[in-house]
Amino acid sequence: MRKIITGAALVLTTVLLAGCGSDDAPAAADKPATSAQPKAKPGGGSGEVKREVTLEVLGTGTSSVYYNLDTNKMEQVQLPWKKTATITLTTDAEKKVGHLVSVVPGSVPGPDGMLRAASCVITVDGKKVADNQDGKSNKPCEYKVK
Repeated sequence: MRKIITGAALVLTTVLLAGCGSDDAPAAADKPATSAQPKAKPGGGSGEVKREVTLEVLGTGTSSVYYNLDTNKMEQVQLPWKKTATITLTTDAEKKVGHLVSVVPGSVPGPDGMLRAASCVITVDGKKVADNQDGKSNKPCEYKVK
């Protein structure tokens, strides 16, 4: 009895697998090769979005600056300092969630001689989108570019 059930299951499995394969064969033969099909853009056909992003750290003298723009980097710079890059958003997720850009300014002497955070500003397509209130905020300048 076990041999009959095992044999029947094997025959049924073979028939089902052969039937599934035969349905796909004509459809695959009707389609052109994938190399002949145009490549879809990762953005789901809605195209890529480009934004010009500028990071600035204001003040005088030298300071360290950590930034996340087109790369993550820390530099010792002469103030005032400016870095501009074009951010390209290609996927729907990037367009919806955004691409985080940030700048963490180093310390500079304040009017009273005490060290304080340098002033930072982020602009996107010429519009100011973030700042640290002329160094009064202890948070870095950051913005999600969408």
